[in-house]
Amino acid sequence: MAEGPKITPDELKQRMQAGEDFTVIDVRNPTAWTESDVKARDAIRMTLDNFEQYLPRIPKGKPIVTYCT
Repeated sequence: MAEGPKITPDELKQRMQAGEDFTVIDVRNPTAWTESDVKARDAIRMTLDNFEQYLPRIPKGKPIVTYCT
């Protein structure tokens, strides 16, 4: 699988504040979710183990940003 371009958290924040339309997918494990104060607005939260069941929720036709730890 080819890797996509990478952006920093600051770049993501700037793009969100600029109103760019994209989907954020949070693939951190559940422990990381509960231990973190950082939560992206409107992010779809999933683990990689159950990725396929979330495919219908991922909008088509706009960029996707994923983040993990």
